[in-house]
Amino acid sequence: MADFDPMQIVAALLGGLAFAAVVFAVLEPYLSGAKKADKRLHNVTDNRAKNLAKRGVADAAANRRKAVADTLKDLEQRQKAKEKQTLRTRLERAGFDTNPKSYYMWSLISGIATTALCFIMFPTAPIAAPIAGFVGALGLPRWYLSHSTKRRQTKFLKEFANAIDVIVRGVKSGLPLNECLGIIARESPEPIGSEMQQVVEQQRVGIPLGECLDRLMDRVPLPEVKFFAVVIAIQAQAGGNLSEALGNLSGVLRDRVRLQMKVKALSAEAKASAGVLAALPPVVGTLVYLTSPTYVAMLWTTKTGQFLLLLSAFWMFCGIMVMRKMINFKF
Repeated sequence: MADFDPMQIVAALLGGLAFAAVVFAVLEPYLSGAKKADKRLHNVTDNRAKNLAKRGVADAAANRRKAVADTLKDLEQRQKAKEKQTLRTRLERAGFDTNPKSYYMWSLISGIATTALCFIMFPTAPIAAPIAGFVGALGLPRWYLSHSTKRRQTKFLKEFANAIDVIVRGVKSGLPLNECLGIIARESPEPIGSEMQQVVEQQRVGIPLGECLDRLMDRVPLPEVKFFAVVIAIQAQAGGNLSEALGNLSGVLRDRVRLQMKVKALSAEAKASAGVLAALPPVVGTLVYLTSPTYVAMLWTTKTGQFLLLLSAFWMFCGIMVMRKMINFKF
């Protein structure tokens, strides 16, 4: 029987204990759940950091949206407060460098001229002269003022996108916004040159740019000008890439102009038909008067004829307004 050395037995036991201790040290985190706890803690920490980062981006976007909404709300409130147009404002929108007194004087002259002309042309219809004078004094000047305003705004829109492109190129090359506006005022055609010149002059006397653009919206009440003012106001409050924002605005304005031209092309046939239908009764009446004046003269020599003539004019006016409503599209 072999003899066992006690030292060998002790060494074997110590080795086994050491091995067991190493195995226990390695497996203990897994057996006790500490490893899972560390992993869960790490995941929670990472998720929290990611959530904080996402929340920061979302908060920045929300703050920007709030700034945009506040700016739009402020502009709408200012626009509502200025909805009541004065005669001086309407004259400025039409591009007339005159005062309301001159406008009233020319209206009076127009009324007197139309009254005299109608009395000379239709001496047997005394009721026609006062009506013509009323139309000449109140209707004709207002129509001419509205027509001039619309024509001026059309010219403004035709060059507005090019003016914004000038600002975009100037800002990209390092010029300040005020200098870009000065370039537009010097080199752009009318009416955008004179309007931007007023903005530049107002800035030189210390008026803030936002207020200058508000006055520009009063003189040129177009959605495109409002878009431009909103972009400038948002960039001044919230910051951002002004050249990129104005470049996008320029593209939007050009797309709107293309849409307008497409709508005009598609509605040209309907407008031509409406013009023919509206011009047909007076043209036929004039031709009949030239060929048989005594046959048509009963319309203004008798009370029944005058009544029928006024009734026909009223219904013609209603028909023209209905056709105008049908062929005018808002976009």
